[in-house]
Amino acid sequence: MNRSASHTVSHHPKSTRRSLFAVVRAALEVRGQRAHLAKLDDHLLQDVGLTRDDAEAEAGRPIWDPPSHWFK
Repeated sequence: MNRSASHTVSHHPKSTRRSLFAVVRAALEVRGQRAHLAKLDDHLLQDVGLTRDDAEAEAGRPIWDPPSHWFK
């Protein structure tokens, strides 16, 4: 039996695939959080210490630009 025919060899180690999956998942999570933030009313934004301008600026950031506090 030819072993190469029965086993698929990946050029990417599992850790690379997991980390790529984690990055994509985090980017989608950021997108959802920003969309939710943009929908909050001014009273709720005030409760969390943000202005409407702050919320709109955050919601307008690109999906690949995560919040800086994620890296601390």
